[in-house]
Amino acid sequence: NPAVFTGDTLFVAGCGKFFEGTAEQMYQSLCVTLAALPKPTQVYCGHEYTVKNLEFALTVEPNNGKIQQKLAWARQQRQADLPTIPSTLEEELETNPFMRVDKPEIQEKLGCKSPIDTMREVRNKKDQWRG
Repeated sequence: NPAVFTGDTLFVAGCGKFFEGTAEQMYQSLCVTLAALPKPTQVYCGHEYTVKNLEFALTVEPNNGKIQQKLAWARQQRQADLPTIPSTLEEELETNPFMRVDKPEIQEKLGCKSPIDTMREVRNKKDQWRG
């Protein structure tokens, strides 16, 4: 299978902070460049933040069954001291709120009118989240 090593850009169900970049640049990186890779592409990120990221993802999409399932799986993996990495691009497109900013239901829930505004709002919410 193809693989991508995303370092601190794309995490399982999350993304890096916009330290020196912008919401527009992160949107381009995640939703244009990475999203164009084949869906079976394995995603290797730089940190094991999966459980916390999925818990946050549920605050954005509480009724997303794919997030619920992946969170249950990730908790089991971590309790067994096993990794949750790699993910796949397909899973990220289904569960990662930063890769779902083009979804009308997420834009509407967050009161945003564009994917880039939604990216900015999801990042702001994640930065303030204390789950």
